[in-house]
Amino acid sequence: MDGVGKNPAAMPTSKVVPLKAAAEIAASSSHAPTPGPAMPAEQPLMMPTQSLDSWDEINTRQPSRRESLAVTWLSRLIVFGGGIGVTAIGGYEMYQVISIGSSVTFLQWLLWALFLLNFSWIALAFCNGVLGFVSLLFRPRNLIAVPDSLSTRTAVMMPIYNEAPSRVYGAMQAIAEDIARTGLIAHFDFFLLSDTTDPAVWIAEERAFHALRARLSPDIRMFYRHRIKNTGRKAGNLEDFVSRWGGGYDHMLVLDADSLMSAEAITGLAALMERDEDAGIIQTLPLIINRNTLFARVQQFAARIYGPVIAEGLRLWMHRDGNYWGHNAIIRTRAFAAHCGLPNLKGKPPFGGHILSHDFVEAALMRRAGWAVYMVPGLVGSYEESPPSLIDIAARDRRWCQGNLQHSRVIGSRGFHWASRQHFATGIFSYLASPLWLLQLLVGILLTLQVTYFRPEYFTEEFSLYPAWPRFDAERSLMLFGGTMAILLAPKLFGLIIALFDGRTRRACGGFIVLIFSTLFEIIMSALLAPIMMVIQSGAVFEILVGRDTGWITQRRDDGTIPFKDIVRRHRSHVLLGVVAGLSAFLIATSLFAWMSPTIIGLVLAVQISYVTGLLSFGLFLKRFNILMTPEERNPPHIATEAGKLSQSLAALGLDSGDPLGLLHGDPVLLTQHEAMLPENPPRPRGEFETDRVVAEAKLIEAQTIDEAIKWLKPKERMVVLHDRALLSVLANLDGPTAAKSA
Repeated sequence: MDGVGKNPAAMPTSKVVPLKAAAEIAASSSHAPTPGPAMPAEQPLMMPTQSLDSWDEINTRQPSRRESLAVTWLSRLIVFGGGIGVTAIGGYEMYQVISIGSSVTFLQWLLWALFLLNFSWIALAFCNGVLGFVSLLFRPRNLIAVPDSLSTRTAVMMPIYNEAPSRVYGAMQAIAEDIARTGLIAHFDFFLLSDTTDPAVWIAEERAFHALRARLSPDIRMFYRHRIKNTGRKAGNLEDFVSRWGGGYDHMLVLDADSLMSAEAITGLAALMERDEDAGIIQTLPLIINRNTLFARVQQFAARIYGPVIAEGLRLWMHRDGNYWGHNAIIRTRAFAAHCGLPNLKGKPPFGGHILSHDFVEAALMRRAGWAVYMVPGLVGSYEESPPSLIDIAARDRRWCQGNLQHSRVIGSRGFHWASRQHFATGIFSYLASPLWLLQLLVGILLTLQVTYFRPEYFTEEFSLYPAWPRFDAERSLMLFGGTMAILLAPKLFGLIIALFDGRTRRACGGFIVLIFSTLFEIIMSALLAPIMMVIQSGAVFEILVGRDTGWITQRRDDGTIPFKDIVRRHRSHVLLGVVAGLSAFLIATSLFAWMSPTIIGLVLAVQISYVTGLLSFGLFLKRFNILMTPEERNPPHIATEAGKLSQSLAALGLDSGDPLGLLHGDPVLLTQHEAMLPENPPRPRGEFETDRVVAEAKLIEAQTIDEAIKWLKPKERMVVLHDRALLSVLANLDGPTAAKSA
């Protein structure tokens, strides 16, 4: 391998093409040959399907070095022992609330059980926050610098699915050129792995790829591959790469379509992998950037201010038994190939079929095999984006909900480490928590209704001189409510304190007063959004339990604006539920109405909240006053600035749009390039015909001009044509759009 292990000063640096010149080169790129093949020569790597039902401990790899686990087990004692202790105290207090002066009824016991489940969830988060808070207060921050040299090769890959090419390609160019500036570019190859199903986006990807290669220095190796069938979705996309090209790379760094990572982060991860021969997956903590709608800026602020505390707690107790979030992480390729071939689960979706949340399972399989999986939350330079609106995050959450509930089929697999099972349980309960909170709310309403309107039962099975009816200790109940809110909000307070103590962060967020105000504003917004998300997630859980599968939809990235009528249609049931709950609570007892008012307000105003929080203008208005400001928003990372400029320059070329059939018909060079990137057509057994191909061929033969072909061919038929060299030849021989006019 040329340049491997050399001093960076002796290695050629990448020449960055100016934007204006790059645009001129890219504009004419379809009339120049693409340098080199679209993909490198295949270097296959076997990736056997793993069994979830059997595992022999003899196959577990032993670590090459032993280390003290005293801090790890102390951290686990604090989080889990503390969580159990806090839950026990909360459960005792709740029992005292419901058992005052009377026997406990069935509904009261049910309320107590639901409270215990829900309280245990926030108690665990609280203890994790305490651990992270104390650690960040007293632990110095260790920055990872760019290494002087590397001895391994890493494939930086970005799986894409119906994304705007200018956006993802601009990000990939920025990442590649940033690494080139370090002098370590010889150790990295870059891959855009497309699972796109939209024919227009597919051809746009290819056009942008040729333009991208024309913009890049020759020492940056950029590749592109489009799969004919997106079997297994993202996990299948990665498996296809590993099984065909994985043998050429020691590591692979997986990005999402909205990911950005600086050269410092990527080269630092590669160096960590080289030094730690037991590491299988090293996960970063991506910060949310580039968000402008109110909804997204609330998420961005919360992740930046509270996220480090939570992540530091996770780092300490998970240690080398951690989890994987599917992106912005580096993976040891051969270990991944040997142990992470995912099986299909028996049965039909939503609980059977392909494993949706594959990252959790891959981490568990890697850990089962003896490889370390851990997180480095202090690594600077790892970024991502978030959905721009409540409706967008609800759509993503629906898919995540199904993936996490599907883990109920995986959590009991043979050989998994107990920490991996805990990760699965956390993911599952993160979605079951919403219907459990909703059920607790309903039981509370029933109990209040029973106390207010129903006569006590004087003749019970047990002899008593007094009637038995539910009673509550109002004073203790109020104290318990205050304690619960304190435990719930404590991790936010911990994050705020850490940010206030960090002068650089405090100043970047607008100063002491503004940072506190932004935190209070975020808490209020989260309180208004929480009941809506509770009902949305409860509905998603119900749909999955009754067998409704989710689709694989493209995620919106930018503007959160959604037509108002669509917002009304999406949230009208939430508003109705809020109105009914509010009227019922008011008729039962004014105290119950006051207690439920945060939930009622959030639901009743669901349409307005969803609309306003999705507005770009409102988010930018608050930004002018430094509200919800983050350090990365005030001083954007260099990699983010460059990615934005490059994406805009690519978008300005108009490569994201255009009819794919018309483009291929009108540009013979583009057609030749497209055909060169297609795999060989598999032989078709005699007597077997694919309906879409037969129809597409008939329409092409019938058509006299390209305009007729464009008008007649449906999306699936277009995909067939774009995959078939013979049909592409027929397409190329059609008359141009002016032929019909002259006739």
